[in-house]
Amino acid sequence: MLDPAIAEAARVGADIVLANDPDADRLAVAVPAGDGTARWRVLSGDELGAILGDHLLARAGATARTAGDGTPAPVVATSIVSSTLLAKLAEASGARFVETLTGFKWIARAADGMPGARLLFGYEEALGYAVSDAVRDKDGISAGLLAAELAAAGLAAGRPLTARLDELEQRFGVHLTSQWSLRLDGEAAAAQLAATLGRWQSTPPRALAGMPVAEAIDLERGLGALPPAPGVLLRFGGWVAHGNGDRALRARVIVRPSGTEPKLKVYLEVVVPPGAVAGAGLAAARAAASRQMSRLRVAVAEALTP
Repeated sequence: MLDPAIAEAARVGADIVLANDPDADRLAVAVPAGDGTARWRVLSGDELGAILGDHLLARAGATARTAGDGTPAPVVATSIVSSTLLAKLAEASGARFVETLTGFKWIARAADGMPGARLLFGYEEALGYAVSDAVRDKDGISAGLLAAELAAAGLAAGRPLTARLDELEQRFGVHLTSQWSLRLDGEAAAAQLAATLGRWQSTPPRALAGMPVAEAIDLERGLGALPPAPGVLLRFGGWVAHGNGDRALRARVIVRPSGTEPKLKVYLEVVVPPGAVAGAGLAAARAAASRQMSRLRVAVAEALTP
C-alpha cells in the first residue's frame, strides 16, 4: 500500500514517491495530482512505462546520431497484456518493438537472436521495468533512479513528470488501461473457469459495450511469433454506438487464466486516436476513454460470469 508513503510525502512537501516491493524488482510511482488540490496521482504501470520508454528511446536516438555506425540497434519490448502505446513510440523512433507473452522471462530475452541489437527497455504493466540490459530481469532500483532523475530534471524546468505523458497522448492518442478478474471458489472453480474461457475461445462475443468485435484470436493457436498460450484476444472496431460523441474509440480485451490463483484475469485498453484528441481536446478525450472503459468493464463482467 502506498497510502502511508503518500501521507508522509504530503506532510513533508515531497515531489515524488518511489516505492519498491520487498525484493525491489518492481516500482510504483506517485506524484502530486497538479490540479490545485492536495491529492496525489499514482501512475499506472503502463503510464510509467510510456514515460520511461519515451525517454530512453529519445536518448538512444541522440546517441546513435552522435556515435555513428556500430551503435547497437535498440529494441524495446512489453507483454501482450500491456498498453499498445510503446509499440507506437518505437515505430516513431525507428526502434524495433517486440511483443511477448506475460512474464519477464520473455521480455528479458526480447533482443536475443537479433545480431547487433540490444534490449534498450522492457516493461510489463504489473510494475516491472528493465531500463538497461545490465540486469536481465525487472529491476525496481535502476528504474526508480531513472524515474527520480526524470522527475528532478522536469521540476528544474518547471515541468511535472506527467507533462511528457500529456504530450505523448496529444501525439499518439489516449491509451487507457485497466484490469478486472473473475474469481471463483469451491471444488468446481477450476472446471468452471476453464469452461468459461473455452466458451470465449469457441464462440467469442460479437460485440461488447456497443463496440463490434473486429477480430477474435484464440491465443492457444498462437499470435504472430508468440508461442501458444491459453487466452483470448478481442480487438474492437473504431466506433461505439453511444450518442454522446464517444464514437472515435478503439479497444482491446485479453482474457487469460491466472497461473497461481483460481481466476481469469482480464486486461482492457481503450484508445482515443490522435485525430479525436486534437478535435475534442485532451481532457474531453480522456473523459470519453474513461466512460467507455467503465462500460467495457461492465460488459466483460456480464459476458464472463457463469
